[in-house]
Amino acid sequence: MEKERRVFNATELRVTSGPTPRLVGHAAVFDQLSEDLGGFREKIAPGAFRETIKDGDIRALFNHDPNFPLARTKSGTLKLTEDQTGLAIDADLADTTYARDLLKSIERGDVDQMSFGFAVLPEGQNWRMIDGGLVRTLVKVELYDVSPVTFPAYPQTDVGIRSLAAQIKKELAIDKKADFVSRSEDRKAIIERAQDYLSKRRISYVVRY
Repeated sequence: MEKERRVFNATELRVTSGPTPRLVGHAAVFDQLSEDLGGFREKIAPGAFRETIKDGDIRALFNHDPNFPLARTKSGTLKLTEDQTGLAIDADLADTTYARDLLKSIERGDVDQMSFGFAVLPEGQNWRMIDGGLVRTLVKVELYDVSPVTFPAYPQTDVGIRSLAAQIKKELAIDKKADFVSRSEDRKAIIERAQDYLSKRRISYVVRY
């Protein structure tokens, strides 16, 4: 499974007051289409995180850096739940210098975006043509971390790009449902365009939902 990341404008990312400051907000939002990710758009279905947050050992990191751990589900300092909006987080941050600095940056509005690292599980995604565009729906993922991030862009590896392009080709080739483009030449053109774009470039992008 190839690891991927997605970035959100975290409109609810905030610090709570109290004896121990906590970081709360949403690391993902359900049922909202992303921007163009290079030939396709993406959305997350409710339930996509249900199994992984129940059984997984997930970290909260700063900028996805394992040298800056903020909280962890195994220790009980990170709580992850699915609500009507998406993947909600509640992190009880350690009293460390970098955690205090991060909280101050969030309070000032200098850091206001969340990212999450994940891999798509077998049969954990669907590809469809919707309103003339290719849409990937994530239905079951393995979550690795949630992270407040300074910069919202990230590089996608060539290996991940090729894997994704191959999945697009496979799904479009075998699925005959009505919401796919029906004419074979149109389907072939979509596959070739996605394959060409994704397989030849190292891309950087933000997913804003």
